[in-house]
Amino acid sequence: MHVSAKKIAVTGLLAAFSAVVLVLSSVVESSSLFFIAAASFCVGIVIREWGAGFGFGFLIASTFVNVIVSPNKFYCMTYAAMGLYLLLSEFLWEKIAAKECMKNRTLTLWIGKYLIFNVIYVPVLLFFQELIFTKKITGVLWIIVLLGGQAALLIYDRAYVYFQGMVWGKLRVRLLES
Repeated sequence: MHVSAKKIAVTGLLAAFSAVVLVLSSVVESSSLFFIAAASFCVGIVIREWGAGFGFGFLIASTFVNVIVSPNKFYCMTYAAMGLYLLLSEFLWEKIAAKECMKNRTLTLWIGKYLIFNVIYVPVLLFFQELIFTKKITGVLWIIVLLGGQAALLIYDRAYVYFQGMVWGKLRVRLLES
């Protein structure tokens, strides 16, 4: 497999950027989720530029780097989960985009994205609540947290799409096509 020097350099910069942003999320606690999401967008960049296989490798490597560098290991797990969501949703998008005869591709994509998210999110709510909350939650509060996660996914996904189109679209011209 031939890997160009530019690809290695850019992915190294993206891994370093994600590590710095993840450390910053530990410093600025009030914006930690914003910084974790921004760091995970680097996974999406690698996936869109060089494919899901390279993106998976980047996710594994950057997660290991972040575990070594970041003072808050819970943020590293959140980063890995967000990166995994992006990896699977981009893979789903590629599969759906290839099927031109499929009707309601947008609806199918969103159903798939919510399934991917909930396969990651619901087990955390059911089995690992101690990681998120100080005490076990049940009943109405659990449902509110579950629905809040669904709303957060919509915001996260829209922010990711905006980032890919507007921010990375402008940066890639300078970084990759120069």
